[in-house]
Amino acid sequence: MTSTPPFRIMLTMRIHPGREAEFEQTWLRIGDAVTSHPANLGQWLIRSEDEPSTYFITSDWVDEAQFREFETSERHLEHRKALHPLRASGSMATGSVLTHLTGTASLPVPAAG
Repeated sequence: MTSTPPFRIMLTMRIHPGREAEFEQTWLRIGDAVTSHPANLGQWLIRSEDEPSTYFITSDWVDEAQFREFETSERHLEHRKALHPLRASGSMATGSVLTHLTGTASLPVPAAG
């Protein structure tokens, strides 16, 4: 059985200074608008250590077609409306995951004995 690689969305969002906590709370509150979509595999919120008002959001999708369908849906438009007033700027990059290398720290530890 072959499966298609996940389609990954990588967003960079710069938030108006002083509104970072509000952004994080809003993102968590409305996140199920994304993760409850049947084609969504998960999403991650990362705050930049170098620029505290900059966030990176990654989400994985079953395939590009279903992401594009979500992107134009009413559900996504409502999600964007909630975040838009907090955003100073943003950009999006997309791609298909080619491979994944598992790091040693994520491997199970063998049982003693």
